[in-house]
Amino acid sequence: MTIKNICCIGAGYVGGPTMTVIAQKCPNIKVTVVDINEARINAWNNSDLNKLPVFEPGLDSIVEEARDRNLFFSTNVDAAIDEADMIFISVNTPTKTYGKGKGMAADLKYIELCARQIAKVAKTDKIVVEKSTLPVRTASAIKNILDHTGNGVKFQILSNPEFLAEGTAVQDLLKPDRVLIGGDTSAEGEQAIQALVDIYANWVPKDHILTTNVWSSELSKLTANAFLAQRVSSINAMSVICEKTGADVSEVSKAIGMDSRIGPKFLKASVGFGGSCFQKDILNLVYIAKSYGLNEVADYWEQVILMNDYQKNRFSDNIVSTLYNTVSGKKIAFLGWAFKKDTNDTRESAAIKVADNLLNERAHVEVYDPKVTEEQIYTDIDYLNSRNYEENRKLLKVNSDPYECCKSAHAIAVLTEWDEFKTYDWQKIYNNMQKPAFVFDGRGVLDTKVLEDIGFVCYSIGKGHV
Repeated sequence: MTIKNICCIGAGYVGGPTMTVIAQKCPNIKVTVVDINEARINAWNNSDLNKLPVFEPGLDSIVEEARDRNLFFSTNVDAAIDEADMIFISVNTPTKTYGKGKGMAADLKYIELCARQIAKVAKTDKIVVEKSTLPVRTASAIKNILDHTGNGVKFQILSNPEFLAEGTAVQDLLKPDRVLIGGDTSAEGEQAIQALVDIYANWVPKDHILTTNVWSSELSKLTANAFLAQRVSSINAMSVICEKTGADVSEVSKAIGMDSRIGPKFLKASVGFGGSCFQKDILNLVYIAKSYGLNEVADYWEQVILMNDYQKNRFSDNIVSTLYNTVSGKKIAFLGWAFKKDTNDTRESAAIKVADNLLNERAHVEVYDPKVTEEQIYTDIDYLNSRNYEENRKLLKVNSDPYECCKSAHAIAVLTEWDEFKTYDWQKIYNNMQKPAFVFDGRGVLDTKVLEDIGFVCYSIGKGHV
């Protein structure tokens, strides 16, 4: 089976970069990314590559190469579905905020809407690929919708989970550790799997392309994120003990990371993990376990989330206690709002929770982030509904200049590990702050010894209190 036309429904952090790389590596395939969000599509089509809706190092140059050659962004969803041989579903699957499974289960309403739209429009046989992170056995639900509400069209459903780390997504796509493709074991299913294998084989070594059944593929994505998040929470749990005992968590991390059985990745203590996947996927795993009556399994994985929440709250509590148990009316400068460097994604960012806690204490928070917009920062803080619209804009300000952001502040909190923070004139920043001047480094970005020599009082996670 030769694929000539691909449609991807969803132009977000996964769909946009993934389809861009596929288009670059497969110039003979027409790739159309569709979304009902007109502003997002307009941003993907913007001639100014600095205004793409997704910031990833290296993405702009690939978009420039492939766009309008064989890569297209459109709001005409039906036309792209009709033309496609293969359809990727890459829409959001947030945690449910209502009904059964509230707070844990994945909300599949957007997936179902996609399936129904495909079924309504399709006039020829299609391969439908799950790209969104989904609960185990979602493929059967999609197939049921397609088979019973379509136009007599035959569909094959594949699971092809993404394993992208934001900030390195382009390199993750160009040189993946593995590409995982799950499908049906029938002859038609095997043919569909091979069609997708052939696409990736244009640039991915074949021994890095794994094929499984659909259920194993779906569960593998949840498991991978759960294991990575578990490592973060584990080292953060040890950071608390380090602070109490006088140990240095960075030294502990280095020591255990040199063990070949453990390895060094995801062992950096911090204010906590964020992003669109870790928390959502673990909560999904917890819900699956509970739905099968596996309460001990659910409790085990839920503790990873509880530890992460504890670390965020502990960070903001340390700011309050260090500033003489009150931050009311005091200015706290935030350096960073994105959940990690080299991305403009703020979903589940630790900065949001820390800011919310401090705003509840009536602190004045001022934020600088090199890639996150003012509109997004206010959207994030308003979503929590802890205060009204007017209060949030009175207590929280956004500044496009890091030096102005820190001016007259009582303390600086580093919430994202942007490299540029290391290059600042920290003597200048110190001179323009309230004294004593505090720095709370939640990401281990700064050389606290240098800052202390300037005069700052520093707090770094896992290295003791000020």
